[in-house]
Amino acid sequence: MLLPNLKTHLRENGFLLALLLLPLCFPFSMAEKDIWRPSLVGMAESSDPLKLTFNGPAKHWTDAIPIGNGRLGAMVWGGVDTEILQLNEDTLWTGTPADYTNPDAPEALREVRKLVDDGKYAEATEAAVKLSGKPSDVYQLLGDIKLEFDVSHQSYTPQTYHRELDLNTATARVKYSVGDVEFTREHFASNPDQVIVTKIAASKPGSLSFIVSIDSKLHHSSHVVDGQSLIVLHGSCRGVRIPPKMDLDDNPKGIQYYAVLSLQVSDGSGVVHDLDEKKLKVNGSDWAVLRLVASSSFEGPFTEPSLSRKDPSSESLATMKKIKNLSYSDLYARHLNDYQSLFNRVSLHLSKSSKNGSSSTNSGGKEVRVASTAERVKSFRTDEDPSLVELLFQYSRYLLIACSRPGTQVANLQGIWNKNVEPAWDGAPHLNINLQMNYWPSLPCNLKECQEPLFDFTSFLSINGRKTAKVNYEANGWVAHQVSDIWAKSSPDRGQAVWALWPMGGAWLCTHLWEHYTYTMDKNFLKNKAYPLMEGCASFLLDWLINGKDGYLETNPSTSPEHMFIAPDGKPASVSYSTTMDIAIIKEVFSSIISAAEILGKSKDTFIDKVRRAQARLLPYKIANDGSLMEWALDFEDREVHHRHVSHLFGLYPGHTITVEKTPNISEAANNTLHKRGEEGPGWSTAWKIALWARLQNSEHAYRMVNHLFDLVDPDHESDYEGGLYSNLFTAHPPFQIDANFGFSAAIAEMLVQSTVKDLYLLPALPRDVWPYGCVKGLKARGGLTVNMCWTGGDLDEVGLWSSEQISLTTLHYRGTTVAANLSSGKVYTFNRLLKCVRTYSQPK
Repeated sequence: MLLPNLKTHLRENGFLLALLLLPLCFPFSMAEKDIWRPSLVGMAESSDPLKLTFNGPAKHWTDAIPIGNGRLGAMVWGGVDTEILQLNEDTLWTGTPADYTNPDAPEALREVRKLVDDGKYAEATEAAVKLSGKPSDVYQLLGDIKLEFDVSHQSYTPQTYHRELDLNTATARVKYSVGDVEFTREHFASNPDQVIVTKIAASKPGSLSFIVSIDSKLHHSSHVVDGQSLIVLHGSCRGVRIPPKMDLDDNPKGIQYYAVLSLQVSDGSGVVHDLDEKKLKVNGSDWAVLRLVASSSFEGPFTEPSLSRKDPSSESLATMKKIKNLSYSDLYARHLNDYQSLFNRVSLHLSKSSKNGSSSTNSGGKEVRVASTAERVKSFRTDEDPSLVELLFQYSRYLLIACSRPGTQVANLQGIWNKNVEPAWDGAPHLNINLQMNYWPSLPCNLKECQEPLFDFTSFLSINGRKTAKVNYEANGWVAHQVSDIWAKSSPDRGQAVWALWPMGGAWLCTHLWEHYTYTMDKNFLKNKAYPLMEGCASFLLDWLINGKDGYLETNPSTSPEHMFIAPDGKPASVSYSTTMDIAIIKEVFSSIISAAEILGKSKDTFIDKVRRAQARLLPYKIANDGSLMEWALDFEDREVHHRHVSHLFGLYPGHTITVEKTPNISEAANNTLHKRGEEGPGWSTAWKIALWARLQNSEHAYRMVNHLFDLVDPDHESDYEGGLYSNLFTAHPPFQIDANFGFSAAIAEMLVQSTVKDLYLLPALPRDVWPYGCVKGLKARGGLTVNMCWTGGDLDEVGLWSSEQISLTTLHYRGTTVAANLSSGKVYTFNRLLKCVRTYSQPK
């Protein structure tokens, strides 16, 4: 809590003083990225500001700036005479809890398996449609805050316009001048206070006048609360999705929502009027502060909205009451303290030069860069500006903090940001790459808390998935398929088997549970959260595997996500048996639960013995006649050679069953597979390929794919693009999907650091020619390690390590040199380029 006299100073002196006095407002703790002190101090930090910049208002949604607190999100358009903040709340979905079972599935399953056994793959593909389920529900939007300024703003001076997102403070800013008056706006989304805050100010007293309203595309009503400068918006989501037409005679009560927008103006100036009981009008103010809170009736995936005990109106009003007496400076200080405790854990500096110069500053330290972020993306293929890679890396971390926090919903296909009632692919979590990629950076990029919603979601899936496994497949344990939603849908999607029939979604999620343990070494998490879910998943996999040819266990039916093959009879098909991805995921899950059992003293359990015996009977990886890794159990011809998915390389990344050291022949086949697939593909495919090349320690091709992503997408012609970046650095499929934003930072981390619980590989895929100088601090590695490195001339200069474990025995690897390092918790160790420990000191508290 701020001291009373400090509160007064902050209110009187505003934003700048809030920043200056922030260390006094909260207990001081050193940022994690600052714990290690490298010898080359100048290389440690980039002097390029971590800002996305724009020279004009947004013309398209993908020009707008995203802000979020994990649950609430907004897109800031930055219009001059009319400003739009497009709003989201992460629990607004269509639908209600559903039955995710199909009692007719067992008979259909026997039919499909027989056709596969008979080699009738096209016929099996057709019959497998009977195993499909209903579509997921659809992510919705909350509404829009609209600010209408007086007509004079239409004559603003374009050269004075500037819009930015500051990643260091998670603040969006807009400024421009009308005559001799400068207008500024600041927007942030506070997690501790669960509010979106906007401050609008004019440099000349009494110059600020505008009208504010709030609207929604959903069923809603809104009104001004008499005498309180509040606008209330309330309404409901549909109880059923719109497309395809489904049971339209039955329209159950959907999720209800309630939002409150408060308006505060400067004391002694400014008058607020009620317009038509729908809008508020401000006249002659110095500044104004808007606060938006919202909540819904969603009580969990198993509670009907009509039976929910959660009252969004009382919850929203209570939240607003709680922050009523907090000034803008109070709110901003609390927001910064929360956000920076996460964001400031990692720094990255990449450079072509040993000089720590910056094209954005002059000798006076003033910012002079005129190029917008979009212009920088456009010129990347020519200038290959390393600072733009830094920016995109840190933007990924910003976005994860903004859309996934403990207690929120899982980050969906668009994070939390969505403008449509019918978003692309329903905005639903897709479990055959996209959802998992959303959380790839959470561990290596030091944001483990942001992964908690994924584990909550997995727990919910396991409950519905147990019913699906039992009814659909007559199996124990739990299962999840290719797509899900807020109701924890566990059944197959609607439509063709090529995408719908994929019962490995839950198994892939379970690999994240084990990875969380390997990074954090948290045995309580392993015992109480991870192991029960892993055990249920492995139980399903044991029942799903059936006796096959040559004594192997096989999965049947089996697909390689969204890809088809040409069967021996010349017909296209997607259903066969034991696709490489199926077996790779099962190997990963079995290996993980066996290791977990050893840690938890369960290695002699009958269940684990059963897993071991099944593990020994899984198909090995196979190499095709063309030297690539086989995608299916048989060497089928690809229907689409350059297909976007690289599912059969799961064992290389994110899995661990293919490594350069232990499986060199299979690694070579993976290398050939990547060449065969080619470089084209949506953004998430590009990000995955960066990570795959990094695992192969091929820095040249990893960087080629980095370069490939920096392609500025024109929203008016986005269908002409494969992947790329929009002007706000959202990644494109197209259209926008957030997965590649997250996959990119994970892949960059993989280029710099790779690890097992006992091994640490330094700079395994550093592109020495383009990033010859650099420093990274605060990355995490398996075994509870924090990794910090600087390099010069493309060669490691020094590395700083510390461990969360009491005693950590780690083998360091760098260009063929290996050294065993014995690390104790509480100490920071510095090693030189020869991997010799040259300095230790106690870790600051």
